[in-house]
Amino acid sequence: MIPVETLLTFIFASMLLALVPGPDNIYVLTQSAISGKRAGFAVILGLCTGLIGHSLAVALGVAVIFQTSEFAFSALKYVGAAYLVYLAWGAFRAPVEKIKGDAPPKLQLGRLYRRGIIMSSANPKVSIFFLAFLPQFADPARGPIWLQIILLGGVFIIASLFIFGGIAILAGSLGAYLNRSDRVQKILNYMAGFVFISLAIMMAMAKR
Repeated sequence: MIPVETLLTFIFASMLLALVPGPDNIYVLTQSAISGKRAGFAVILGLCTGLIGHSLAVALGVAVIFQTSEFAFSALKYVGAAYLVYLAWGAFRAPVEKIKGDAPPKLQLGRLYRRGIIMSSANPKVSIFFLAFLPQFADPARGPIWLQIILLGGVFIIASLFIFGGIAILAGSLGAYLNRSDRVQKILNYMAGFVFISLAIMMAMAKR
């Protein structure tokens, strides 16, 4: 059993980390602003599903492969960067469509959910981050380490859901207002494209 004070410290640290600008929360922000809150929440669920995989990878020791193998790390990060470039291309070519309230987003929710999973899973730095971060709050004296890692991963996911959800609501509300203008929506699409390109470059240049 993880002590309450340790768990509270972990929750606070997790929420702060979720607020730090990175590929995940930036993607939630841009997608929510362009396609609405529902689209943002679909992406969030996908990202958090990917985090489940990263938690299990750390618990089972698979993440060590990405920390020790330059080839595995490079292969996955370039796949992730290529996918971000693909998303940028789609954003640049996106047609102008009005968004009214909670109308269905331009992309199907299932497709956005899958994008979130790919975004998270194709980023090897998440596994390495979990490998460095989660064990700090685990203690062999409190039981199996793998079980504590899974529990901490679940808590981190809940904290991320809370923070990312707030970002989606705020960005979605602002986006619904801005999208009343065709010109502004086109600018938002291009901004999203440039964000994806920037994230792709950052991921491609990432070091272990």
